[in-house]
Order: sequence, then structure tokens, then C-alpha cells
Amino acid sequence: MGNDCLHLKRILLMACMALLGLGGCSKIETQKAASEPETLLQYGQMCTDLIGEIPAFNCNDGEVVPITVNGEIPKDYSKVTTCDKPAMLPYADDTFGQCTPYSKVLDLSRGEVQISAFCRREYLREPQSPLYDEVDIILHSVATGDTCWFHAESPEGDSAGFDASRVPPPNEKIPPAGRVSAEQFWWTPQATATKECGSCHDADPFMYSPYIGQVWHKVPTDPWGYYNNYIGSAFNSWPEPQAITTRDNTCNGCHRIGNLNSCDMGIIASAAGRMPIKGANERGNTYPLNHWMPADNFHSEVFWNTVYSNSVDALLSCCADPNQTGCKLTPITGRDF
Repeated sequence: MGNDCLHLKRILLMACMALLGLGGCSKIETQKAASEPETLLQYGQMCTDLIGEIPAFNCNDGEVVPITVNGEIPKDYSKVTTCDKPAMLPYADDTFGQCTPYSKVLDLSRGEVQISAFCRREYLREPQSPLYDEVDIILHSVATGDTCWFHAESPEGDSAGFDASRVPPPNEKIPPAGRVSAEQFWWTPQATATKECGSCHDADPFMYSPYIGQVWHKVPTDPWGYYNNYIGSAFNSWPEPQAITTRDNTCNGCHRIGNLNSCDMGIIASAAGRMPIKGANERGNTYPLNHWMPADNFHSEVFWNTVYSNSVDALLSCCADPNQTGCKLTPITGRDF
């Protein structure tokens, strides 16, 4: 009964889109036929109707992502330039860098609606400052795979930050008095799409790293589920990911591995300790921290090499030449009703 209702909901929504000039036949065709890009509010409402409501929230209610040096929380961060588990997303040269403390993560999920919010600091501030430099939301349906992306960021070189004490729902038309509106806070879908988040998040919506792995209990997961980013016309240009594997590959034992930036940006190689981690100190670039898969790696280096090294070789070979014998690529898609 629940799936029938969900199916009907999607049909009705697509019918409304068709009446607005966004129509087509299939789900993907309907989404890719949009004549004009959606506004932030239109995209926010579309995602709300398809997946679920994003509540307003305060970034300071989130859990702090730890920044440690040699296993300890520094008393003074002002001279910290490298750390054990830096953020793996590149930071601009004029920021405090990948070891900036006091970024926070929130899990706002309920049922089959997964909502992950991340509030990033790029400049050194007090722990409870309301000011942040970036806020991101991933909204994902476990039932269908439909996934939406919302992004807010200070202009490059602006160290002032912005108030994230009330992050507005992206479909909120009128904010409470004295609060920033959704249209003022969030980037447009077109601008957000230029960040190409799906190229790194190429296996599923939620991407593991040593940095975010410290608060992984606050991040929803759907490692084998449906996954579809093509909600709204702005995201149609994103490449369609495929899961890459080889026979009896141990690296695929717990999750998929995507074939986009997991291959092209060296994510697989980094997880296997074959690339230095930018921003990491000596401890962070030494075993076991520099071999960050499997999660919370507790194996001896000898064991790790015995169990995983050949599988990494096979994956990297398939990244370089996916058409060779033994490489299997499977499209990662949303649910096909």
C-alpha cells in the first residue's frame, strides 16, 4: 500500500509539472524536458514533494567534527597547520585551511527521508560563533533514490562568514520576522549544480572520509540503495555514475564504488594509502590513518595488504581502462516504477 501511494504521489507531481510546461513521459524525460531552470523555491518545493520537508535548523546544534593533532585536541588552534584527519575538500589559499576547527554536522533524517546537513568553517572562530562559511544539505529518499542538493557559501575571499543560527528550509517563501529568507540564504539550483557534488559522491549520496568518519554516527547511510540526482533541470548535466567492480573484489564488500571522481580524483588511491592526504600531518599520512578504508581500519598493515591490495590494483586498473576483460560497470539509478 505504501509503495502504491508513493507511486501515485510521483505521478501527480509529474502531471503538475507537465501542466507547467515541464512535461514529458518518463521520470527522466520529464525532468530533462524543462524549458527554463527552476528557481530556488521551485526546486525546493519539488524536492519537498518528491522526498520530504527539510526543517529549519541552527548549525550550532550540530556535532563538532574533531580536529586533532597527534590524537589530542589542541588548546590553541591558531598555529595548527596540519592535523591527523583534515577535511579532504580543497580550501582556498586565503582560508585557515583544511584543519579549520568547529565545523558541524547534523542528521535531520526521519524514516525513509534522509537529511544530512553540514556547516563548514573555513576561518578560525570561537566554537559557538553563529558564523559559518558554507552550509550544505543532501536530501535523499531511501524508497526511490531521489536526491536533492542545497548549497550556501560565502563569496571567495570573504572571511566574515554568514549567520547560520537559523538555516531556512529551501522552499520557505516567507521567513520569520528578522530572519534571512531561503532565496537570500541558498544558492540557486543552477549555481549549486556547478559544484558537481555528484562526481565525488558517485557511489551513493553520503561520502566517507577520515574527516567526516569521526562523526559518521551523525551521517545517514544508504550504501546499496537507489540513487538518482536528476531532480530539476539544473542537475541534468551531471554525469551518470556507474558502480565499478571486479570478481571477488574485497573493496566492494560493504558498499559500491563509483567510477567518476573515485577514479579521476584519486579517491580510491587515497583510501589505500597510495596518495598523500593534503593537510595531514605525519601521523595522518602514516599507517593506519592513511589507509582509511575499511572504515575505522584496525588491521595490521600486513593483513591489510594481503586482503585488500590486489583488489585496489584491480579497481585502479578498471578506472584506467573500464573496457578490459574482468571489469564490470553497473549503472547506479533511482527506482524505476
